[in-house]
Amino acid sequence: MGVPSHESSLVREKKVCNWLDKVKEDAAAIYLVGDIFDFWYEYRYTVPKGMVRLLGKIAEISDAGVPVHFFVGNHDLWMKDYFTEELGVTVHHTPIEFVYGEKRFYVGHGDGLGPGDRKYKILRRIFASKTCQWLFSRLHPNLAFYIARLSSRRSRVITGDSDEKFLGNENEWLFLYCQELLKSNPVDYFVFGHRHLPLDLQVGDNTRYINLGDWIKYFTYAVFDGSGLELKKFEG
Repeated sequence: MGVPSHESSLVREKKVCNWLDKVKEDAAAIYLVGDIFDFWYEYRYTVPKGMVRLLGKIAEISDAGVPVHFFVGNHDLWMKDYFTEELGVTVHHTPIEFVYGEKRFYVGHGDGLGPGDRKYKILRRIFASKTCQWLFSRLHPNLAFYIARLSSRRSRVITGDSDEKFLGNENEWLFLYCQELLKSNPVDYFVFGHRHLPLDLQVGDNTRYINLGDWIKYFTYAVFDGSGLELKKFEG
């Protein structure tokens, strides 16, 4: 949420809320795998303005007893306790593993995993440090959010449309990560975001890697019905 303009973001926000209204009816749990916001930072008494429909809808679902899990992404890396205390959401800063029925899942945002991308991994360690966060918090929110959004726009310009291209299994870092992890940790489904491209790839004989895509172009999500996981597109 937040890109490329307030107007288009508002349309998507309403669409996400419509989707949440649909899935909450029979959801055992809802997992949001990060980069929901273009930028998120929590000062002690200040959070980013806007997105009130989405935040309210998440709180409504949580209050109704449906567990909501949020995995921080590279755009909402600096999430602290606001979602937990105000919305009743469980926030995860690293991937988690869990079991539903007889199926084992490994779920996370996906940034910084797998081989390559060394520059970003170094930057992520810096950004995740308490020192960096403390220094950033010394900035006035107006300046801090301006710098963050400028950096986000620059990142999208550099990336261009490369996120929309499938690179082949041998060049997809998250696929390679799944292959390596599967050697020591057998799971049925790896589920990630970050890639911004819907993917459903066979990793092992009985294991699939699902990337949930994005809600800028694809509006895709995955549903587990108790026996299998299916990647779907929201048309509402």
